[in-house]
Amino acid sequence: MQSFPNDAICPRQEIASLPVYNAGISAVAARRVSGLQDIAALASNENPYGSSPAVSAALASLVPSRYSDPASAALRHVLSEKLGTSSDQIVCGNGSEELIAALCRAYLQKGDSVLTVSPCFGLHEIEPMAAGAQVLKVPMTPALDYDVDGLADELTRRPKIVFVSSPSNPVGRALSRRALDRLLDAVHPTTLFVLDEAYFEMIDSSYPDGLQVLGGRSDLSWVVLRTFSKAYGLAGLRAGYGIASDERIARAMRSCMTPFNVNAAAQAAAIAALRDEAWMLQTTAKIRHDRNILADRLAGLGVRVVPSQTNFLFLDLATQAAPVASALIKKGIVVKPWMEAGYRHFLRVSIGTTGDNERFATEVGHILGLA
Repeated sequence: MQSFPNDAICPRQEIASLPVYNAGISAVAARRVSGLQDIAALASNENPYGSSPAVSAALASLVPSRYSDPASAALRHVLSEKLGTSSDQIVCGNGSEELIAALCRAYLQKGDSVLTVSPCFGLHEIEPMAAGAQVLKVPMTPALDYDVDGLADELTRRPKIVFVSSPSNPVGRALSRRALDRLLDAVHPTTLFVLDEAYFEMIDSSYPDGLQVLGGRSDLSWVVLRTFSKAYGLAGLRAGYGIASDERIARAMRSCMTPFNVNAAAQAAAIAALRDEAWMLQTTAKIRHDRNILADRLAGLGVRVVPSQTNFLFLDLATQAAPVASALIKKGIVVKPWMEAGYRHFLRVSIGTTGDNERFATEVGHILGLA
């Protein structure tokens, strides 16, 4: 029998050279490392209060032997009513990550250019690279805010897609209306503007609703991405959605996703969560309140805290963050050290329960020698 070398079948060069997504570690792994059962899971920006009781009720009547609706029609209808847009412009995905991948598959070819910011949400870089595109990242300012002028300058080069998250993951900043308008005015009609609003429900009322702003820009092609993972507490079920400026964009995205991509549990849970808006508003208000308390507590220790409009804080530790995160895991606290070049002294910590927040502040203060 003829034998072949181990490298006889290789992935595309773009795939072989992809950076690894920094997903962090699970609570299960943290228990194994720390030997502790009480884990403060503060790495993945989950809602510490879970999901609405209406979600559990909806899941109780689920029939798992039946396929989910491949069109997510009921969920898209509820979203359409909530957002005031046509359901044909709405695309549902297995988390907003699938929507990012679908956009890249639909619109990018080898050699195309994509614009985003730095530090960035990893998949805004990884998925374009997987499609063979070149990714340009405009660094945030020294104050860790959007370099709007820098982004506007790069937009004159007409990238195929621009990915901007507002509020930013991992930094936590949000675009003002003036900054958003400045970017949109710089976008050429041949560029697809993708606004990732995964943390939209967390922002203060003084910041713009990106969907409303973009809805008034019929001169541009755009997509707004949102998710049920954060404010609605459905991270484990993977449900996200996108709203496109044009039904043709939505159709192209759907063509690049597998059938039955949003499972039946996720669809039922998302509909139930949307119908219990009061629960979401109550928990996000609590999270914002506790975020400000934790920010003040850490600033009081001498830690640089970037102002945040999300359910997490981006912290400048003034030292390598990875060893600090490792020390925290041994204490049963899971956080995310940022691994992007130029930002490895930053740590991202999710807002948890009051007890978990205080536990983190106390332990990080001891580790850094600040308390």
